[in-house]
Amino acid sequence: MSFRAPILTVLALFAFAANSILARAALDGTSIDPVSFTLIRIASGALTLALWVRWMSNAPRVRGSWISALALFGYAILFSLAYVSLSAATGALLLFGAVQITMVGSAIASGQFPSRRQFLGLALAVAGLVWLLLPGLAAPPPLPAVMMMFAGLCWGVYTLRGRGSEDPLQATANHFLRAMVPATVLSIIAFSSLRIDRTGVLLAIGSGALASGAGYAVWYAALKTIGTHTAAVVQLSVPLLTAIAGVMLLAEPLTPRIAAAGAILLLGIALVVLRPAK
Repeated sequence: MSFRAPILTVLALFAFAANSILARAALDGTSIDPVSFTLIRIASGALTLALWVRWMSNAPRVRGSWISALALFGYAILFSLAYVSLSAATGALLLFGAVQITMVGSAIASGQFPSRRQFLGLALAVAGLVWLLLPGLAAPPPLPAVMMMFAGLCWGVYTLRGRGSEDPLQATANHFLRAMVPATVLSIIAFSSLRIDRTGVLLAIGSGALASGAGYAVWYAALKTIGTHTAAVVQLSVPLLTAIAGVMLLAEPLTPRIAAAGAILLLGIALVVLRPAK
């Protein structure tokens, strides 16, 4: 694995963690509703990517896919609806746990069986994640929890379909543009219940333009050089990054449990990602 792949992967993971923080801040701390947040998030991501593609090339070569666009929209709307009632850490746990199950399940179904070392790494990563999050969390509301897990399923599908993209930037831009269609239709249907405020709109724009638009383009680029098992497991670090962001941005305490569980989580990821010396 070259240096480019881990750098892109780390940038994408930070973007994923930022999405949880921004969404929770907007949907819990402002008056914006989930449908408006999703529409603004997708629209700002689409605009950012369209300008980026225009700057890089005047003739996009990748048309994208409606299936990928619908998977992206399904993830985005379910993510927003669930975060009305879930904490950032709980949402990240449910989301990326579902992502990991989807991707590893797909890899096994296609005959890509992980090695014993990778199974051990996966077990350590999950154990660290559970130790980090579950002791301090109350049982989440059932419906939001189910919605977040289905959001993870949609993101897993989107990730798997993105591995074969010839041009990650143009493909992501196209998917965001196509996802505007169902987002707009849903906004029209729910028009009477839409609510926005300035802070909520700014948080949604930050989530769409930076954490989503640019972040997903970087993730698509990373997927071209990392395996399915690797892509699945490294995303388990996102709840850890979300917890760290909570410490830094929300003044939450950094406990020994967070440090120890994080070390176990990262060790598990290392066992999956790093190849043994020959």
